[in-house]
Amino acid sequence: MSHPLRRLRRIVTALALTAAVLLSAPPAHAAPTTPTSAPAPAATGATGAPGATAPGSGYWHTSGRQLLDEAGRPVRIAGVNWFGFETADHVPHGLWARDYGSMIDQMRALGFNTIRLPYSDDLFRGSVPTGVNHSGGMNADLEGLTSLQVMDRIVDRAGSAGLKVILDRHRPDAGGQSALWYTSAVPESTWLADLRAIAARYAGNPTVIGIDLHNEPHDPACWGCGDPALDWRLAAERGGEAVLGANSSLLVLVEGVQSFQGSSTWWGGNLRGAAAYPVRLGVPNRLVYSAHEYATSVARQPWFDDPAFPANLPAVWDSNWGYLFRQNIAPVWVGEFGSTLQAAADRTWLTALTQYLRPTAQAGADAFSWTFWSWNPNSGDTGGILKDDWTTVDTVKDGYLTAVKAPGFAAGGGVGDTRSPTAPTGLTATAVTATSATLGWAASQDDTGVTGYDVHRGATLVGTVTGTTYTDTGLAPATAYTYTVTARDAAGNVSAASGATTVTTAGPAGTTGCTASWHTDSQWDTGFTATVTVTNTGSRAGSTWTAAWDRPAGWQPTGTWNAAVTQSASTVTATGLAYNSALAPGASTTFGLQGSGRLGASPPVPTCTVTP
Repeated sequence: MSHPLRRLRRIVTALALTAAVLLSAPPAHAAPTTPTSAPAPAATGATGAPGATAPGSGYWHTSGRQLLDEAGRPVRIAGVNWFGFETADHVPHGLWARDYGSMIDQMRALGFNTIRLPYSDDLFRGSVPTGVNHSGGMNADLEGLTSLQVMDRIVDRAGSAGLKVILDRHRPDAGGQSALWYTSAVPESTWLADLRAIAARYAGNPTVIGIDLHNEPHDPACWGCGDPALDWRLAAERGGEAVLGANSSLLVLVEGVQSFQGSSTWWGGNLRGAAAYPVRLGVPNRLVYSAHEYATSVARQPWFDDPAFPANLPAVWDSNWGYLFRQNIAPVWVGEFGSTLQAAADRTWLTALTQYLRPTAQAGADAFSWTFWSWNPNSGDTGGILKDDWTTVDTVKDGYLTAVKAPGFAAGGGVGDTRSPTAPTGLTATAVTATSATLGWAASQDDTGVTGYDVHRGATLVGTVTGTTYTDTGLAPATAYTYTVTARDAAGNVSAASGATTVTTAGPAGTTGCTASWHTDSQWDTGFTATVTVTNTGSRAGSTWTAAWDRPAGWQPTGTWNAAVTQSASTVTATGLAYNSALAPGASTTFGLQGSGRLGASPPVPTCTVTP
């Protein structure tokens, strides 16, 4: 049946305005033809021998459902999306808070091996980045560069860190996503010319392994209908030939559509038509199909309400895109998937999806490839691997991806490290309060070295650490909790669980208290942006907080983030959301808002309450 969807990114535009203020302060067709080039030759010698190359080296190519590196070794894309080039900032987001090099190094340290970089065709019209912090030497080598030159620096740094890059033509321009690969302002001829330009720009640089031709084609885009103005499959062939004509070593990554013969799914996620209408390219072994897959935090799909959920999910994925892998037709890359993980159904969905993608410890690189949406925390649909400070890792979210990471571009088919670490021992609670428990354990042993430990509270993964201690916070007073710990190595092998230990938090003694402070970030003739900081000043944890202030005359809200804001005739009230409403003693959180009207010389003075 028809199931139209419109997935909005909901990236908060006011954030860019706030970032600009922060910059003034210290850092806060025909049958295939003869190929124009053959796949890269295999290196001589085995890995580690003289003349050998490291796993994942060089350009990549395909063989059936697998991706292979220049030496013919199986490899797996296991990465993150870092968006921003496609927005009005014309640069990856977060550079108002951190140096780009430190972010790339953090991606690598977390075990990601690929960055998907969305961009728009504005990149080729001389766009200039905004919202980049250069104070204190931060991003110093990006100062004065165009957006395209910044992309060069990011590619170079990714390559030096051992990461690969996929360039994603996300939008025709920064104005928003388009259903088709062209618009009246950016015709197909421009799309093709720009694909040729960016493919040629990185020719000879195997850090860039491929180009995603267009993000999320959707209705009225069709697959196999034969209309050259609407048939995405035919357009992808034209786009692929443009890329390969400029750089025949690149992978051509082709997303699906929304609907095919009455079956509808996510934008870009429907590849059912590729069985009867495959994409044909003149250079063999370069085609990778790409799907997008999301959870209930993005939109409610009918399979989430199926009584068989989640057991029904593999059949849904098989029908839409998984069959291409399972029938050895072509590699499949899930270019976007993500969730806030606030809903229980989302957590169940992500657990099922990572198992479907085939854990690296069991399948190696004979598996689906993927890039998680997103690295950025400022995706309103999903949040990110990073939290709102652009530094702290959401270890729970990242932990779900552990089994499918492939930091060493691990070889598949049982090749490589398949030995699991020993189970952690001696798990005990070293400190317990009313709202937290600190755990410690003895280190595990592994033939190649333990890279991390996953801490479970009951069946829930609550944290991932590299050391042998962990503090679980936000607990309820006078409550019993049971913990276990597992170890993992670089290949994704996971140990058996440690012995369980049960702790009981202290009683609900203590006081409650809360303060809220207003900061006007920017103000102009017709509006303003502001940040409010809420702090738990009591000695008891708070489960919810509320801030309120007198409604400024003529003020109307035009945007809010990190809080639910309502107003009456005289009062504005803000309450926390599911992910930031709980506050430990001494902890703070912030929310922002944008409004019309001027505040004048005296900004609002908010009051605050916190509920245990």
